[in-house]
Amino acid sequence: RYDELRDHYRGALGGVLDDGESRASFDALAALLRLRQAACHPGLLDPEARGLGSAKLETLVAALRDVEAGGHKALVFSQFTSFLDLVEERLKAEGFGCERLDGATRDREARVASFKSDPRKSVFLLSLKAGGVGLNLTEASYVFLLDPWWNPAAEAQAADRAHRIGQTRRVFTYRLVAEDTVEARVLALQDSKRSLVDAVIGQAGATSGPAPTLADLRLLLA
Repeated sequence: RYDELRDHYRGALGGVLDDGESRASFDALAALLRLRQAACHPGLLDPEARGLGSAKLETLVAALRDVEAGGHKALVFSQFTSFLDLVEERLKAEGFGCERLDGATRDREARVASFKSDPRKSVFLLSLKAGGVGLNLTEASYVFLLDPWWNPAAEAQAADRAHRIGQTRRVFTYRLVAEDTVEARVLALQDSKRSLVDAVIGQAGATSGPAPTLADLRLLLA
């Protein structure tokens, strides 16, 4: 499904990017968003595909089984609340004890207190934007970033929820990156194309640095 979507956007945007039309950047960033969703789970593209498998979801569940078996707790971050929906549904079906916090959460303090005090709650699902700052979650010693925006500051803020004052254990942070997708390509460009990364992050908040050039977008969608 990812390959089909990639080929579609290559055909649809190739001429636009080559001609340098004014909507090229907007259309290309929209394409990148859809490709990132496809790299996470097909259910983010089509509600009827929610029950299908996902490499990221299977990898996460296997890792969280090990975390729980070792008596540890984990924080799981995603930019997409729709992906958190799928993760939460799967984890509960597998018997995991979960808490969740995103932009729609009204009882933040209660959710945090439940995760911190209840030994049965081994996983805390958080949206990157809502859960990236202002929380002390040192009960967790594992952090999983399901679809990082490739912004070092945002990633560090998320991982720091488990690195706060009072943490006595080593903290392990993992980024799940789909190989041979735009995720891996953006990751490879992180150091050399910092302005491009900031522009992609801009869909989630303020940007820093100039917008990506058409050459940058061609490279990502190549």
